[in-house]
Amino acid sequence: MEGTTTFPHFATDAIHEGQEPEQWNSMAVVPPISLAATFKQSAPGKHAGFEYGRSGNPTRNVLEKCIASLENAKHCLCFASGLAATTAITHMLNAGDHIISMDDLYGGTNRYFNKVAKRLNLETSFVDCTDSANVAKAMKPNTKMIWIETPTNPTLKLVDIKEVCDIAHKQKDVFVAVDSTFTSSYFQRPLDLGADIVMHSLTKYMNGHSDVIMGAAALNNDDLHERLRFLQNSIGCVPSPFDCYLVNRGLKTLHLRMREHMKNGLAVAKFLEQSPRVDKVVHPGLPSHPQHELAKRQMKGFSGMVTFFIKGGIKESETFLKSLKLFTLAESLGGFESLAEHPGIMTHASVPEDHRVLLGINDSLIRLSVGIEDLEDILADLDQALKAAIP
Repeated sequence: MEGTTTFPHFATDAIHEGQEPEQWNSMAVVPPISLAATFKQSAPGKHAGFEYGRSGNPTRNVLEKCIASLENAKHCLCFASGLAATTAITHMLNAGDHIISMDDLYGGTNRYFNKVAKRLNLETSFVDCTDSANVAKAMKPNTKMIWIETPTNPTLKLVDIKEVCDIAHKQKDVFVAVDSTFTSSYFQRPLDLGADIVMHSLTKYMNGHSDVIMGAAALNNDDLHERLRFLQNSIGCVPSPFDCYLVNRGLKTLHLRMREHMKNGLAVAKFLEQSPRVDKVVHPGLPSHPQHELAKRQMKGFSGMVTFFIKGGIKESETFLKSLKLFTLAESLGGFESLAEHPGIMTHASVPEDHRVLLGINDSLIRLSVGIEDLEDILADLDQALKAAIP
């Protein structure tokens, strides 16, 4: 289905879509931040498109229109966080419905499905969706949503989006939501592969500056959009106008940043793969990745996410992380700065231990978000930290 994109190329869309100065009386080239909580009506029930800040905001509209164009979507909705977007999407289901979720996924999503959605009488089956046959086996008469994350967090597994969507759409009233946070809109467009909804934590690559918490959902289906728009307003999980302004600004350099993230990330993966202090490197751009061919077919490129297993265990991992100088030991990802973290202790600590073991999230697993600093400095920092951990 065709989206609403005006321009044929990504960077032009990111810079111009939704930014038309003609929509503002001032003809401002940069869209203003509209902080108003309420809007004047010409008569009772007659307004100029906006009533109350939760229900709609001009600055938020600009951002939603721009993201829709980048995803080749008709609609986009922004939320207060990635998990707020996940919550709103899940609230389209009814008690007793069944969810199929990728088993390897962001710890916060796992926690939400396991400990929150469960209390709403929503059943979730965690399935290894890297084999689409597992999805077909897990389908039930009451299955209503399939939740895919690809590449996954933190082990960078891939799911064949088209295959899973083909399986899902054989059954009535099943929609597929894809968390595409690790790729951004620049490197992957799930809607073009048959997905019903693409979700992003805009906190990460889409904003790219580590100064905003926000999420988004883009889609083409008018009915799903109407239901989700109702929930956005009813639940009230909307972002601030200022944060919308920041993400809108961040999108203008998304194409440039992602190219640098890809260049640096792939170089880091190759460097680590050659290191005698590393057991294994996981990066979709490496021929050693078991789904490298799917990556080339499904993705336009690769972000700065690199996962590797250091030789040894928790002692070596902790020494390595504490020895880094350029990389910051911190959660999150996708900013211009390089970050490193230990998923088992940090981002995925809420995932049950037995589940982590099955997924391979062990004491030697380290996740890197490679930034856009000079590559020589990035590699030098990794080299000295590895030598400090394993002399």
